[in-house]
Amino acid sequence: MDKEIQDRLDWAIQTCSERGLRRTKAMRELLKVLITFQKPQTLADLCKSDGLCNLCDRATVFRLLGRLLDKGVVKKLGFQERAAYYIFSYPGEHNDYLVCTDCGKIETLSIKCPVEALEKEVMAS
Repeated sequence: MDKEIQDRLDWAIQTCSERGLRRTKAMRELLKVLITFQKPQTLADLCKSDGLCNLCDRATVFRLLGRLLDKGVVKKLGFQERAAYYIFSYPGEHNDYLVCTDCGKIETLSIKCPVEALEKEVMAS
């Protein structure tokens, strides 16, 4: 496993533990999948991943996502009429996405955040 992915996974597991969640194989695998994908995933997408589909069912993944959301380790994104998407939430990291209005495909923008300068200006005032 890549060192950056392992560091993020270690941080997430430690954070979950400190915030009262038990360390389970399913939670570890779900976090690993979210960290590895590095872009928003639906519940259906997550449940299709090899590691998770062999460990637990869809209801368990849904409950785990809820717990991880409550603890601030995962973010839930809503894109209009589409299903909810989930993304790993790492401190100090911010991503912007483009969403195709025809097919729903999501791509991470690889440019500097266009709103960042405005955010700094608002914070300074």
